[in-house]
Amino acid sequence: MRFLVRLVLTALALWLATAIVGGIHLYGDSVLERFLSLVVVALVFTLVNTFVKPLIMLIGCALYVLTLGLFGLVVNALMFWLTGWVSEKLSLGFYVDGFWPAFWGAIIVSVAMWVMDLLSPRKPAEES
Repeated sequence: MRFLVRLVLTALALWLATAIVGGIHLYGDSVLERFLSLVVVALVFTLVNTFVKPLIMLIGCALYVLTLGLFGLVVNALMFWLTGWVSEKLSLGFYVDGFWPAFWGAIIVSVAMWVMDLLSPRKPAEES
């Protein structure tokens, strides 16, 4: 259940990025179609961040150290751009124009997810 809630929250964060950043586009004939598209794109985004991002981080480890972590912003933008590319190839109705829209979109999604995580209720710690 938590995974589904997280997926819908990611879809909401992606929608926010499409609303704010000019180079991120969401296509669909109805609100329901766009919402379902965003949920599937959120799943693609989750898969990209789960499987591809750790490999990129491992390969670019020296760049993380050299740039004091700022390379992470570039990696996040590339993961967002890759999500847009995969979504376009799968005809999901989500498209990212280039690196800079992906950069700003990744920042917006990260901040939105952080805020939603702060606002979500926590499960109380179990006592031993």
